[in-house]
Amino acid sequence: MLDITLLRKNLSEVAARLKTRNFVFPEAEFNELEARRKSVQTQTEELQAERNAVSKEIGRLKKAGEDASEAMKKAAEIPARLSALESELDEIRTKLNAMLLRIPNLPHASTPIGKDETENVEVRRWGTPRVFDFPVKDHVDVGAPLGLDFDTAAKLSGSRFAFMRGAVAHLHRAIAQFMLDTHTREHGYEECYTPYIVTASTMQGTGQLPKFEEDLFAAKKGGASGDEEQMYLVPTAEVTLTNQVAGRILRADELPIKVTAHTPCFRSEAGAYGRDTRGMIRQHQFDKVEMVRIVRPEDSYDHLEELTRDAESILQKLELPYRVVALSTGDIGFSSAKTYDLEVWLPAQNTYREISSCSNCEDFQARRMGARFKDENGRTRFVHTLNGSGLAVGRTLVAVLENYQNADGSVTIPKALRPYLGNREVLRPGDKF
Repeated sequence: MLDITLLRKNLSEVAARLKTRNFVFPEAEFNELEARRKSVQTQTEELQAERNAVSKEIGRLKKAGEDASEAMKKAAEIPARLSALESELDEIRTKLNAMLLRIPNLPHASTPIGKDETENVEVRRWGTPRVFDFPVKDHVDVGAPLGLDFDTAAKLSGSRFAFMRGAVAHLHRAIAQFMLDTHTREHGYEECYTPYIVTASTMQGTGQLPKFEEDLFAAKKGGASGDEEQMYLVPTAEVTLTNQVAGRILRADELPIKVTAHTPCFRSEAGAYGRDTRGMIRQHQFDKVEMVRIVRPEDSYDHLEELTRDAESILQKLELPYRVVALSTGDIGFSSAKTYDLEVWLPAQNTYREISSCSNCEDFQARRMGARFKDENGRTRFVHTLNGSGLAVGRTLVAVLENYQNADGSVTIPKALRPYLGNREVLRPGDKF
């Protein structure tokens, strides 16, 4: 959520910056609501002052033994008038807040200006794509003999789900455990286990609601009275890891907070029909190891670079070629001020595909959540929040299967994963664990 004071003071500048991310700020609506708010607030303050003055006048008259009936009659009329004004003011503030909840974050000055993903900027590359001396298969064909089964998943749940068994299921689990061990043992994150179902207010805190409800899977929680509370399956552990500080005032010495979690993620993929329908690239349910940092504002861009390097280290340890891309203003996410995407090389597609997004949301989510800290000078300020995939487990599995495939149908296990797979060097169809 943007600072409303910034909108009141620099509306034209804010609108211009938001336009670079293809968002047209509703200036007329905002100005109309602001004009009404100022008017009603002024009337409210004047009436409150009048109430105080009349109260003093009644006291003076009674003390002097004079008739206070007219003043008392006037005082009796004020509460109803004041209540009506306060109700109108609450209604205006509610409308302003609802508007603010749908406005995206301001892009950082270093975010490349561009209309969409075609104007993202490559920052660096790591690794050299492998040259194969046999026809390359995609992960669906490589994974099928190892236990990757989309037909059973479709029978159980429909399209965009995966069923895994045997060797590939073990490999999938090993990848997630390797990521968690790396982030906790080498990068200083605290491992967390979080709920997979959350409230609407939790989703609102990190920006998924109200704007992106169609992208979520909803669930119902029945109450004792028969009422049902709307709940949601998490689209990412960013939601739970970040919201743990909602409504809190942290001590300065509690920062930075660095946490990670492995969770399933659930996304309806609204608007993605017809895209990546084959395989595991775009699923309704997938696993991800998420990293979240909650930090002081002055440190947040240093933390973004570190967070990105933490994600990169997983790909480097797995020896998977990748590139880092700075997203343009037209491609960054709703809550983000700046984002780096990591894109891993997929030989079957002969291109790089996203496997992680690392974002600095600055104080955008913190304002929605009411997450603050008290600094050394006693000032209470909003924290900055950052998040990044470290990494998407399913897409990492895809990358391993494709980049490490062999002509005989086996898959060489990356050295970093071998301790998690009984020190095997190769996975073959029919392997038992």
